[in-house]
Amino acid sequence: MKDKIHLALFFGGQSGEHEVSRVSAYNIVGAIDPQKYQLTLIGITKKGKMIRYTGPLDAIPGGEWENNRGYLVEAMDFFNDPFLQSIDICFPVLHGPMGEDGTIQGLFELINKPYVGCGVLSSAVGMDKHFSKLAFERAGIPTGPYQAYHSYQYVEDPESFMADIQKRLNYPIFVKPANMGSSVGISKVHTHEELQPALELAFEYDHKIIVEAGIDGHEIECAILEDGDTLRASTPGQIVASKEFYDYEAKYSDDEDSEIIIPAPLDPQTTEDIKTYAIKAFRAIEGSGLSRVDFFVEKTTGEIFINEINTLPGFTNISMYPKMWEADGIPYKTLVDRLIQSASRKIKTRD
Repeated sequence: MKDKIHLALFFGGQSGEHEVSRVSAYNIVGAIDPQKYQLTLIGITKKGKMIRYTGPLDAIPGGEWENNRGYLVEAMDFFNDPFLQSIDICFPVLHGPMGEDGTIQGLFELINKPYVGCGVLSSAVGMDKHFSKLAFERAGIPTGPYQAYHSYQYVEDPESFMADIQKRLNYPIFVKPANMGSSVGISKVHTHEELQPALELAFEYDHKIIVEAGIDGHEIECAILEDGDTLRASTPGQIVASKEFYDYEAKYSDDEDSEIIIPAPLDPQTTEDIKTYAIKAFRAIEGSGLSRVDFFVEKTTGEIFINEINTLPGFTNISMYPKMWEADGIPYKTLVDRLIQSASRKIKTRD
């Protein structure tokens, strides 16, 4: 029997969140107990090449790892390489398309390896803001007004396309790629003049977009953790953005003035409702392992609206998911270990 669990951690990826993944991975690696786990690092370049990396960890956050040729092993045959076949658990620290959307989870299923986080279906549904909203609505979770559109509709007749948006939704609105996270490609639009640039930006990242009515609300987040046989919802936290909305720079720059408040200053009933909706959202997409669920609480009415679910939330030093669990008494290192242990319980026996 092996003394240590062989853990493969995947980082990087082909999405616009490649850089966030590297920082998350660096932090997670620092939290992994070397007495319990034999760690293998597998980096994925922006072109999709998988490379086993054996070099210094400090080269990961800034991307220098790809240039450390002496530490790169490019042979990645998951089906025939004995070293890779010895992997016990996979930990995909990948955000956005080709990592958080069910694609790499499908690879893990094919090679019969348990992995941290949601499965193929729940990852795909959670990544797609359109289909996840449909699942939330079916589960009875309030969503704000929105419309989903495809790029071919815009290409066929841009003016009619924009007129349809203005007919259905009042400004301000948010224009988002349907399958991106970390606020990549998102714009807040106040006027007709701002609409077309926002649409073209969003379509750079996805062929499908979501256009949402702006809600004048507090931004509230809640973390979900599958802890053994227990599904737990954290104490909610609040984001007080330094800009009009919590964009990419605000999420991942220490220099930004955005404020994180944990616990969120909500009344007890709203707090419990947020936690209940977060668990319902997780179950609506048939989630497993972990997720972060984002909400708006309308400032004047107190109404709750779900925004989105993130099946592989950020794990940087300023990310909300680990901070909310830390506030509930689960330190970063303990959280990482529980996620890995949760994956180890999913080991399936196949004939």
